[in-house]
Amino acid sequence: MSKHVLITGANRGIGLEFCKQYASAGFTVTAVVRQSSAELDSIDNIRVITGIDVSCDEGVARLVSQQADTSIDILINNAGVFSNETLANMDFTAIERQLQINAVAPIKVTYALQAHLKTGAKVAMITSRMGSISDNSSGAYIGYRMSKAALNAASVSLAHELKPKGVAVGLLHPGFVQTAMVNFAGDISAEVAAQRLIMRIEELNLENTGGFWHSNSEVLPW
Repeated sequence: MSKHVLITGANRGIGLEFCKQYASAGFTVTAVVRQSSAELDSIDNIRVITGIDVSCDEGVARLVSQQADTSIDILINNAGVFSNETLANMDFTAIERQLQINAVAPIKVTYALQAHLKTGAKVAMITSRMGSISDNSSGAYIGYRMSKAALNAASVSLAHELKPKGVAVGLLHPGFVQTAMVNFAGDISAEVAAQRLIMRIEELNLENTGGFWHSNSEVLPW
């Protein structure tokens, strides 16, 4: 039986590339999205669950109801949003939205699906080095930095709590990726980022659970 990977935010960018590459490698792929895309629909032999807003309780409950008794080998919490708030350009609604989607939603999804995580399963939190406090040398991006720092803190707690159940948690920074989120201004493609991240997920285990890595394998500061 092939391994099962469930990916949120799968309709474009890195999430879409995860779907392509895992499907090509023979995994059973579940793609979780609010709305699908033509590219996602063109991938053969994957399951697409639409209409799921992972930031709301109803969406997460619907996602769980779609799983029946299936087990999950890899859970990739990839869905996220990005905006830039500064003291000169503050938007508290945007900050709260980033906290809800980037930080709280991955914890909601992991909590809700924990019974489906088999022994030896892995949870990948797609975070950012912008959540590193010691690495912040420029300021700005207040909400995004807050949301990823919060996700990192919560993910380390999950790593401790899931370890006795045989489940490892990895905090993974893709790099500066050419996606719509950053108006395609990155320095690596989504394809390369996904390739690297899949390698990091493969290396994740109970000994290194809770670690914070760049997709290029660099250990990142907190």
